[in-house]
Parts: sequence; C-alpha cells; structure tokens
Amino acid sequence: MPEYDVVIIGAGPAGEKAGAQAAYFGYRVAIVEKEPVVGGAMVNTGTLPSKTLRETALFINGFRQRNLYGVSLTLADDITVDKFMYRQRQVVQKEVDLVVKNIERHKMDLIYGFGSVLDPHTVKVVKRDGTEDRLTTRFILITTGSYPFRPKEIPFDDRSAYDSDTILQLCDMPRSMTIVGGGVIGCEYASVFGTLGIKVNLVDAGERLLRFVDAEIAQRLQNHMEFLGVKFYFKDKYTKVEVDEVGKVHTTLASGPMLVTDKFLFAAGRNGASRNLGLEALGVEVNNRGQIAVNENYQTAVPNIYAAGDVIGFPALASTSMEQGRLAMCHAFHLTYKKRLASILPYGIYTVPEISMAGLTEEEAAKLGIDYEVGRTAFSQNARGQIIGDTDGMIKLVFSASNQLLSAHQRMPGAQELPGGQQLLVEQQLLGVHVIGELAAELVQVGLGCMYYHGTIDYFIQSVFNFPTLSEAFKYAAYDGLGRLARRAGN
Repeated sequence: MPEYDVVIIGAGPAGEKAGAQAAYFGYRVAIVEKEPVVGGAMVNTGTLPSKTLRETALFINGFRQRNLYGVSLTLADDITVDKFMYRQRQVVQKEVDLVVKNIERHKMDLIYGFGSVLDPHTVKVVKRDGTEDRLTTRFILITTGSYPFRPKEIPFDDRSAYDSDTILQLCDMPRSMTIVGGGVIGCEYASVFGTLGIKVNLVDAGERLLRFVDAEIAQRLQNHMEFLGVKFYFKDKYTKVEVDEVGKVHTTLASGPMLVTDKFLFAAGRNGASRNLGLEALGVEVNNRGQIAVNENYQTAVPNIYAAGDVIGFPALASTSMEQGRLAMCHAFHLTYKKRLASILPYGIYTVPEISMAGLTEEEAAKLGIDYEVGRTAFSQNARGQIIGDTDGMIKLVFSASNQLLSAHQRMPGAQELPGGQQLLVEQQLLGVHVIGELAAELVQVGLGCMYYHGTIDYFIQSVFNFPTLSEAFKYAAYDGLGRLARRAGN
C-alpha cells in the first residue's frame, strides 16, 4: 500500500484547498512546501500583501474621504517603509497561521522541503538539512504556483530595481517610480504608489490598460490614475534600464525619452514554477513559460498526476486556483458533488479605484455579433455613494436586446443550452456586469448570481435593495438599460 492517497507539491491556495478536500473525505494527504512558510504567492508575495498595501495607502491619505473633507493626496514626510509595511506584515502572518491550522485540522502531513517526481507514484523530498524522504502515493498534485519573469537585461538588485515579488522588500520610500507592465499587477501598484503622492510612470506596449477589461471601465481607471499623477507611456517599451552610482534608475524608452526615477518595477509576466520537478521525463507536457498542460479535469498526460493553480496558467487567480485544486481531487477520488469549474468567473482588480467584472465586455459582445444593449448608473446618483464620497464609481450592465439563437462561433459562458447543442439568449438576459469604485469586487457578485441562473435585468427591477446601499445602483443601471431599449424601439 502506498503511504499516501495524494501527495501535493506546493502549499499555496490550490494545494491547501485540494488537500482539505481530499482529507475531508478521509484520504491520506501530504503537502510538500519548499518555502519556510505556507500560503504561496497568495499569502506571502501577491494577493493579500498587495491588497493590504492598497488599504494602507488609502488610510494614510484619507483617499475615501477626499470629496468629504478635502484631504490632500500627498505622501507625508514622516511615512517610512516600516510604517507602510506594518499592517501588511500583520495580515500575512495571521493568514499563514490560518493556513497551518487548516492543514492541522484536516490531519494532513506538512513536509518542508523541495519536492520532485521520481515516477508516477513516488515523490522525493529534499529537506533543508540535506536529508531526503521518498513518499509513495496513489496520486500526485502539482500546485507550485508561479514566479516573476525577469528579463536578463534588467539589473534587478532589489534595492532600486524590483520584480512583483521583491517590491514587498522595498528598502526606502521613493519619490518616483517607473513601472513596466499595464496589466493587473502593474496597475495595482501604480495606483497604490500614486495614491501616496509618488510620481509614477507606467510603460506598456499596448494601446490601453487591462486589455481584457471593458474599454469604458479601463478608460475610467486611466482617468482616475491620471488624477493621482500617474503618467502613461502606451505603445512603448524600454530599450535600456540602468542603475547609476547613487541608485537612481535610468529607463530609456523606444520612443526616445529617458525616465530617471528612484525605483523601477518590472510587472510584465510570470512563469509557471515547474522547473526541476522531473515532469518532462515522465511525459508531462510543459510549455516554454513553465506552464503544465492539463485537461478539463486538471489531469496531465500522466493520468494519476494532476496540476492546478498558477502553474497551469490563465486565469491564475487565487479564487479559481482553490476551485481547480478541489476539482482535481474530486475527479481523482470520484467525488461527484463537484464536477466542473463555474462557467462564469469573477475578476477583481484592486486598483484605486477598485474594478471587478464577470461575463462579457461590451467589446466581446460586439465581436460575437450579439444583439446587445447596456445600462449604466454612476455612484454620484446613489445616496450611499454620496455618503462615502465615491461619486466617480459606476455599474455597467451588458444584456441581450432580443431573443437570439447563437451560432457555433457565438458560443458563450452563461447561455442556456438547448437540445442539439445550440444556445439561447432571451431578451434582457444579463451577459456581463462591470463595476468600478468602492467595493467593486463585492458588488460584482450580485450580478454574477443573476447571470449564473440565466437571469434578466428584470431581476434588479423587481428586487428590493437596502437603502442606502451601493448595490441599489444595479436597479438604476437596469432602468437605464430598459430606457435605451425603448428608445431603440421608438426609432
């Protein structure tokens, strides 16, 4: 008999939740973690730390009260890195403790060391003291996460030039910073440092921020960030990055300018952490970015080896990673209560202001050739928005303008499946929800629940929302959408 039913390599969100899923049903679980602490990037270098820094920045500068009391958005002279990072360190330690307690509560074995796969049923663990263990198991799950891509031409020293992990080791508070990458990580840090009054340059090769986000929402974010003092260089890239003798970073752009700043952050891509695991020798497919190929059940080409989380690539979100880990275990052990990942996923982007979305963007609906309409409402027209001082936020709904049978190339998540494989959209069916402003990542769940059950925007019309709340804005976005439909019919 093997020693374990499953050995999981990586104690991040996917590994922890997968292990708890299997252990809950009585299976023997070991989790191998190479770092001295559990939690992965979610707890230690990514999700929680960056979001905590965001809240700290908003607190320091009274950003939420900007329209109420006229608070100045400038970096206080006595703000030190130690003060700025204090709350972040507290949150990380608390979450690490919670992960360890969850592992202990489910009676999983936690083994610290570097794990690699010797064969489909054996994991070798090299511990910190140099000793080795060999664990035999029925199944193996790889949840090793990802690490920042570091171009060789950038002089990363983690004092002047940082990546998206090492930025948390910031040694002194800068007055200026250049950030390369207009994706989620780059935008989050640019807005956080901009909120503190730090002069930020954001460089991106694309034409706009966050290309997967609804264009109208992305433009609103850009407008807010420009208000914070962030300067954008789109359709541009760096040609040289140098650190001078006093630690200043000189970033030369292809368009000509040289940006001289106190700090530099490269936030343009991450690779799957699959090196030296021994997977390729067993026939597991790994691409040039270190991402492991899996099927819809998170199985690799070797049937009893699974992979989940950031190491398999998009969408690389903590929320989806947890579910992927659970689903992998459900498939391995034939636990039928959970069979597939939800067809519609929420995305939370913790910029200043916050953004969240689920379903189709307006651009995606147009590209699919769907007859759609939109409804909007601004928080400036909402009593709670006025109370909290968020008068720039907005909810935007994308919905079907008519009953439609979708063709094969129009297939989309959330549409009703008909016999024969066709999909149906009914008039006013909610296709996408997009929120920018306070509590966006919480509010989006209201629309997500409606979409999951193929609901129409009439759900918001008929619902009674607490008053005053930001969620009440859904009702008025729906009214706006119905008004647009009526004007179309009148024409």
